[in-house]
Amino acid sequence: MSIATINPATGETIATFEPLTAEALEEKLQRALFAFGVNRARSFSERARRMNRAAEILDSRANEFARTITLEMGKPVKAAVAEVQKCALVCRHYADNAERYLADEHVPTEAKDSYVRFEPIGPVLAVMPWNFPFWQVFRFAAPALMAGNVGLLKHASNVPQSALAIEEIFREAGFDQGEFQTLLITSEQVAAVLDDERVKAATLTGSEPAGASVASNAAKRIKKSVLELGGSDPFIVMPSADLDAAVQTGVKARIVNNGQSCIAAKRFIVHQSIADDFQSRFVDAMKSLHLGDPMEESTDVGPLATPLIVNDIEKQVDASVAAGAKLLAGGKRVGDRGNFYAPTVLADIPRDAPAFGEETFGPVASLFRVKNIDEAIALANATTFGLGASVWTRDGGEQKQFVERIESGQVFVNAMVASDPRVPFGGVKHSGFGRELGVYGIREFVNIKTIWIA
Repeated sequence: MSIATINPATGETIATFEPLTAEALEEKLQRALFAFGVNRARSFSERARRMNRAAEILDSRANEFARTITLEMGKPVKAAVAEVQKCALVCRHYADNAERYLADEHVPTEAKDSYVRFEPIGPVLAVMPWNFPFWQVFRFAAPALMAGNVGLLKHASNVPQSALAIEEIFREAGFDQGEFQTLLITSEQVAAVLDDERVKAATLTGSEPAGASVASNAAKRIKKSVLELGGSDPFIVMPSADLDAAVQTGVKARIVNNGQSCIAAKRFIVHQSIADDFQSRFVDAMKSLHLGDPMEESTDVGPLATPLIVNDIEKQVDASVAAGAKLLAGGKRVGDRGNFYAPTVLADIPRDAPAFGEETFGPVASLFRVKNIDEAIALANATTFGLGASVWTRDGGEQKQFVERIESGQVFVNAMVASDPRVPFGGVKHSGFGRELGVYGIREFVNIKTIWIA
């Protein structure tokens, strides 16, 4: 696949880029090694000053960066603005908290002194996806740079201008020695970068095959990796739930980023006593969404990022209906150009249908009915994924059961699953391993060094 900006709303190719030559890539890797020596020697206050400046740049140019995001991958521009602003938030969070997160931890022993130090490890390769082209990068880069490491970004091939803009932001903020560099390279070039001894670790957000490839290549070189992969997140609604809030949040959780989010609610598991009411309201709300030009403020759902994603969604929905699923809304492409697919709702989905267990990466909601909490939890866990779960109940006993028994990296009670700089983010099972954000995220790529002074 070429490295290019292709407007998903029109199919027009806006710009193309040549992959780095071997010589240019070598120069960047050597620059990263030099930059590590520079950044690790800085005090936390010096790094924080630069990181706060990056936040200021993001805030002051949010509309500009948002238009780049929307042009490249199609999310509504109002959502793109919010994404840029969230990046500023994570920059400020680590500017304010990195020193505390990485402070020496003293451990009482018989030694005169014994403690744990957290030291940077060097250049870290980040293989990032197109769906949140700024946020996914900044939630890696902010803690990595504040820890004293340096970043090398291999971004998705369809968001090169976003990738270059992020490098520009960090350079303008004062990380101007090569502390963060974008590598315009192909997927085939990633293995060579991972093999290089100057690169000390890797993080990837993306598909299972991509994650398995990066993790196995890193393991061969005895390098740390963190993976955030797919999800088929359950959204469970019980009789005591605030139904109005559950419907409103459920629609938002399904169509966030045009439905192209690992933590989007995908499987709606509803107690049978309220299922008819929930279904009626939910279907009406999905039908009322405005599908259209993502540059328009009134648009709720824009085009999917690539023609391949539209093809995949179409195949999953058609195969599910053929297997016996009931189509309640949508289920078709829209328009004669661009990658538009109507917000879709499926019900009565048999186990052998794609919509039952596969990840649907688009605005497709699957509705299920259950008799009790045990059925709800069993169905929620009946997937190879375990990224997030949203559960809606005002019953304290039910809340406790959901928290304890659902197999996922995070459980949100009466709230939509979302990432937040203050708490760790990541999954279990085929959704990956390791954590981003919070104190646990910044400690993924450090040397946890024991010091013992007799």
